[in-house]
Amino acid sequence: MDPKKPIIALDFQEMDQLEDFLNQFQEPLNVKIGMELYYTSGIAMIHALKDRGHEIFLDLKLHDIPNTVKWAMKSLAKQGVAMLNVHAMGGRAMMEAARQGIDKGVKAGQARPLLLAVTQLTSTSSEQLHEEQLVEVSMEESVSHLAKLTQMAQLDGVVCSPLEAKALKAQFGSEFITVTPGIRLNQGGDDQKRTATPYDAALNGCDYIVVGRPITQASDPVEAYHAILVDWQSGLAEKNKNF
Repeated sequence: MDPKKPIIALDFQEMDQLEDFLNQFQEPLNVKIGMELYYTSGIAMIHALKDRGHEIFLDLKLHDIPNTVKWAMKSLAKQGVAMLNVHAMGGRAMMEAARQGIDKGVKAGQARPLLLAVTQLTSTSSEQLHEEQLVEVSMEESVSHLAKLTQMAQLDGVVCSPLEAKALKAQFGSEFITVTPGIRLNQGGDDQKRTATPYDAALNGCDYIVVGRPITQASDPVEAYHAILVDWQSGLAEKNKNF
């Protein structure tokens, strides 16, 4: 998956909506498939996207007992997607089992998908962290702790907010991948709480950005995509000048 291109979150509920959206583009894309589409169309949809040349982040956030996650990951790894994920709240043993499952499932000659763990959802506020999850530490400390478990389990990195990527890179090293949703050219207006622009995300050390509604719900999705692409690549160029 090309990190110079945003990952478009295809948060549609039906295949015809997905096809209408993708038909507007003339280029291979990085795309994220979540539960809405996967539970509707499953493996057939993944193969259809791959046939179009798109690279896929399959975002199912597996969170179950280790054995269940292990065998689910073995099955998913066979599909040739570029990224898979679990929820770090499942714990180190579950994450280790997920990695074992992927290693068992990857076909000979096929690249292993990147395996990521979700820390705290970008829709989670500090108030929810304390009042609903009963977590007493700060958001930053919670994310750091979950990222540490992720690294100990030998996963490739985390899904986190763009506001936390810089600190995680400093703590865990440049090879620890950060994939960041919550990207907005214009801040505010929906349920995402911890957000940043593509340019700022690049300066914060994000390796991949995920953008959904600012593209999929735009009046001109192709124009919106390219505006985000330019902002992201401008930030990457600026970051590279400083290293």
